[in-house]
Amino acid sequence: MSKAGKRYKTDSGKVDPEKRVNLDEAFDILEGFGKAKFDETVDIALRLGIDAKQTDQMVRGAVVLPHGIGKKVRVLVFAKGDKAKEAEDAGADIVGAEELAEKIQGGWMDFDKVVATPDMMSVVGRLGKVLGPRGLMPNPKLGTVTMDVSKAVSEQKAGKVQFRIEKAAIIHAPVGKRSFGKQKLKENTLALIDAINKAKPAAAKGTYLKALAISATMTPGIRVDVAKL
Repeated sequence: MSKAGKRYKTDSGKVDPEKRVNLDEAFDILEGFGKAKFDETVDIALRLGIDAKQTDQMVRGAVVLPHGIGKKVRVLVFAKGDKAKEAEDAGADIVGAEELAEKIQGGWMDFDKVVATPDMMSVVGRLGKVLGPRGLMPNPKLGTVTMDVSKAVSEQKAGKVQFRIEKAAIIHAPVGKRSFGKQKLKENTLALIDAINKAKPAAAKGTYLKALAISATMTPGIRVDVAKL
């Protein structure tokens, strides 16, 4: 068995799969797990009490986490003229128009987030089959189709996290790095859950937050008691 496999097995013994703990306990357990050779990403998996197949129960949104996600984010902006200059001044990594669309259609994907001004969506729209499946398609509801490109770029650079319900009614999203420590990870997690709560569809009935698990890249999951959030 590899070192990583042995570490995972040892860590699994520290978790009772039947027990639900509060958020503080969950991050205490996480801190007690063995460490990988890199700074692992910490993720949440949140199961919601909705029917993800119903269009009126779609849950999606975005939130700027208080402590970011600990990752350098490469932001691409589709804009022209003054708005292109505004994007560059705000720290955008790549700024352009039609020539960028052609480059992406050719297979280039060296970026993490995409922002566009509304007038550029006729160009960006042609990239739906490429950007859509990767969750990169700009969207007004997520603040990534906007005339305020400076704000959009700043938010993406600061670690704005997008969330979207998957088929099994689960939302997976990052809340930071293990090096953040318990308090920052807790604050990020609560900010994300608050945003998901605010995105609750009117058609959702019964218990909305069903189950929550927290894990890092190389660790077992820790089940959290959602009733205590």
